[in-house]
Amino acid sequence: MNQSFLLYELSKRVEKLLIFPLLSETGSLFPSWLPGAFSWMFAKPFPEFSARMNAWATMIAGVWLMGECELNDSEIDGGKIGVKQGVLVKRCRFLEESGCASVCINSCKIPTQNFFIEDMGLPLTMTPDYETGECQFSFGLTVSSEGEFDAKKTPCISRCPSAGGMRKWHEGEGLICHLMENECSD
Repeated sequence: MNQSFLLYELSKRVEKLLIFPLLSETGSLFPSWLPGAFSWMFAKPFPEFSARMNAWATMIAGVWLMGECELNDSEIDGGKIGVKQGVLVKRCRFLEESGCASVCINSCKIPTQNFFIEDMGLPLTMTPDYETGECQFSFGLTVSSEGEFDAKKTPCISRCPSAGGMRKWHEGEGLICHLMENECSD
């Protein structure tokens, strides 16, 4: 098997085993009642506290998946700076291993933001930096439609193993990455 096919399989397994159970049904990470209750217990009445608490929890719990993280001050709604409401992932393992902007956006950024916004009631904007491999989590900053449009139109990273194939696959234009066509026809 070629390396691109193995990378594709790895990304699908990460989605299936780690990302989707966490983000869609919360699996066993949280008691079933917690995500829905978090909104009215914490996020709505104590938005700054909730943002700081989630930033801290993300920094501690996210190291095994994303790599080294640090708390920082970040922009929040209203153009203010939220003290310790951000997390900087110094070199995201997920992005580094996939080497693909489309996998980053569609398998991590958008599902994670949606989980916090829809299930936890807490705004979150994630801003990956494809040059450095960093990713800034800004808890308390609502996702802008312009920012999401720009993220979805991010050009492929020069080291992308699929050369744009995953973007087409995520957008439903192609069923398989062009680098895997030979593997599937054998």
